[in-house]
Amino acid sequence: MVRSISGIAALARMGFIAVIVAGISLPSLAWAQDPKPSAFPQGKLADPAGTPRDYRSQWFFLHTDLSGKEAKDLLDRLEKMLALVSRYWGKPPQKMIETYVIKDMKAWPAGSLDERGASMVAAGGGLTVSLGIPLGPNGPDDPSKPRKFGNVTAVCYCGADHGTPQHEAVHAYCAQTFGTTGPVWYSEGMAEMGQYFRDGDNRDVQIHPGVAEYLLTEGRKNIKSLRGIVNNREQTGDSWQNYAWRWALCHLLANNPNYANRFRPLGLDILTTQNRTFEQTYGDQADHISFEYKFFIAHMCNGFRCDLAAFDWSKKFLALQGSVARNVTVLAERGWQPTQATVASDKNYELATSGSWTLSKGGDAIGPAGTSDGKGRLVGMIMKEFEMGEPFDLGAGGDFTPPENGNLWVRCRDEWAELGDNKGKVTLTIRLKK
Repeated sequence: MVRSISGIAALARMGFIAVIVAGISLPSLAWAQDPKPSAFPQGKLADPAGTPRDYRSQWFFLHTDLSGKEAKDLLDRLEKMLALVSRYWGKPPQKMIETYVIKDMKAWPAGSLDERGASMVAAGGGLTVSLGIPLGPNGPDDPSKPRKFGNVTAVCYCGADHGTPQHEAVHAYCAQTFGTTGPVWYSEGMAEMGQYFRDGDNRDVQIHPGVAEYLLTEGRKNIKSLRGIVNNREQTGDSWQNYAWRWALCHLLANNPNYANRFRPLGLDILTTQNRTFEQTYGDQADHISFEYKFFIAHMCNGFRCDLAAFDWSKKFLALQGSVARNVTVLAERGWQPTQATVASDKNYELATSGSWTLSKGGDAIGPAGTSDGKGRLVGMIMKEFEMGEPFDLGAGGDFTPPENGNLWVRCRDEWAELGDNKGKVTLTIRLKK
């Protein structure tokens, strides 16, 4: 059922966030029918805004008071998003998605809108109502397995701003295709991802700055734990802050190569058999996920790419002894990379480097010494038991003494949002100083 959204509407009206509130209801009702033409006139591209009209595309039946051009642009975005999400889950849409997109509530005749949907839109959110036949029991003590339904028809109610129509369309697609949207953390996290789908590469973060600022600020003070997100007692529509955390976890798992190969199968199982849990899937990677999740929250910004910032946990570290050297290739477009060398703060080391890299498309090649302001410089960081030390300069080479004991990781210094256009590599050799 739809839950309280106290406080969210005010934030939405202030423009602080892209509206990210959604509810989904799957009541035990009779067979639902496919969308039928409403009393609204058929819309045309040249229609002005202000009068509710009907518009159709391949998979969407849209009722809206947007202008004809705005309606067409929205349908184009929805169709492109639906193609992406259906490709991701490997299931084509099953039927049309009926969507009410409301720009001005006063333009709608009395009785033309579902009261639940209208109230959610008026509060600054959205709602997807899905009707179907229950396919089995769902005990009250097992909320991790949401009830499944057959022959589901979904109807979305959305405001015209931000990505709410895309968010609700993901709920509708899942409900009509799988008979469920899954537990709240997955349902709302994936719907939040859906509202940011766009043409081209979707691996980089592109979210409302207010949401990013909240996660960064709260992450420094009181980061929400994985257990706190994957909590089956949480409710849809509870708060936009919880939606932000769910998005962050789903975005990380879907785009970080350390976890992505398990995340899609987990999602499909959640939406089909419902036999596998988050803990069963990622139990052996819990420490790694927790670390990279915290790192993501601490460094996240628009343009950040989880695939480029992923930590390579497959490499083993050993202490440098005698004349043994470690040879490492450092890629400019990657985040922290393992040297496989365990170093000590009471010993001196020799570092030699070769190669160059660029920090922008068509930019000048620079060496590991970097520019005068430090960009492009080779830097190091010591990690101990999933605790990161402060970065320190290594540069083009020479002698250095580590600031602490631990495993040495290195990278090309650049803004985290700007790694994607970096090219080139530097080879380094590190050994104990004789």
